[in-house]
Amino acid sequence: MSEEIKVLSLVSYQFLPPDMGGQKGIAFFNRYLSRELKLCCVTIKSNNKHTTEGYPVKNIISDHKLRYINPLIYFSLRKIIKEEKITHLIIEHPYYGWLGILLKWLCKVRLIVHSHNIESTRFKTLGKWWWGVLWHYEKFTHNKADHSFFIHDDDRNYAIENFKLKPVLCSTITYGFELETAPAEAEIEQAKQQICTTHQISGTDKILLFNGTLGYKPNLDALDIILKEINPILLAEKNFNYKIIICGSKLPASYQGLINYKERNIIYAGFVDDINLYFKGCSLFINPVLDGGGIKTKLVEALGYNLSVISTASGATGIPVELTGGKLKILNESDWLVFAKEIINANEETNTPPAYFKHFYWGNIAQKAATAVKNLI
Repeated sequence: MSEEIKVLSLVSYQFLPPDMGGQKGIAFFNRYLSRELKLCCVTIKSNNKHTTEGYPVKNIISDHKLRYINPLIYFSLRKIIKEEKITHLIIEHPYYGWLGILLKWLCKVRLIVHSHNIESTRFKTLGKWWWGVLWHYEKFTHNKADHSFFIHDDDRNYAIENFKLKPVLCSTITYGFELETAPAEAEIEQAKQQICTTHQISGTDKILLFNGTLGYKPNLDALDIILKEINPILLAEKNFNYKIIICGSKLPASYQGLINYKERNIIYAGFVDDINLYFKGCSLFINPVLDGGGIKTKLVEALGYNLSVISTASGATGIPVELTGGKLKILNESDWLVFAKEIINANEETNTPPAYFKHFYWGNIAQKAATAVKNLI
């Protein structure tokens, strides 16, 4: 534990308790980084204070949508930086870039931008007209930072080439996984039995899983592909016994018919309290996602629980396939007949190798981030 470094993590939206992938990305990153460096977090008022996180959380920022342009936040943070003797400031995403740059200049702290994807290009894929304005702001923020963390090598390389960042000032700090090894076989079997009992599934059925926030367009588009493209092919396969479980919140009202899809081998579980149970107990994770940017956190977790995965190339961004030991099958975009055939013939016997956990274990990721922070002294 370094005595001279103290980090202030600035998080501008709800992430405690962590439910979705992006929230887990911040919560676990801070949790493990706080074991390497002294850290405190300033965030919005709606975040729950978790004493188990291992670092202090100061809920002082308003939840109002205009919080991103409120200049009064500067004075609150300046006071905390002085009182807590903060040396390094980490901002999540580029949105508080103006604030981070101001604090860097006037409070003499080192500024680190923690990027979860290239935000501007993500909004471009979502069809937002203002993505170009955000692109220039994002570029400006990263150029004024002392260091940038990117979620995978593709984003890092993009920023070096397009934002003209120096490679030495960029690190790949990936999304992680909390376990250092896959669960035991007995634990996996127990989870499968619980899923079969809960959803009245035969023990001989192959259980396919798709998980994601369904109010997010890329995930909803993937759900459409499962319902309209992939599942009809699977239904036509007479000797293939399976069920597809869909987990996720914010399903649009127009999709409520999913509740009655069980005769088509679709089970809509909605938001589940323990998604890890499904990662452990299902047979296969399917991910026909075509856009959205960033690393797909659900793939990191699925592979960590020793679940085989079939994904599009876009859906597998940020996962080095050479580390997965054959557990990850990456297919061309939009060839859903091939996708369905791979589901039918999927090999579930291999195990996620130790190299995968070495790369994605949160403890190792936090050590790498802490080294980068220490090097900014």
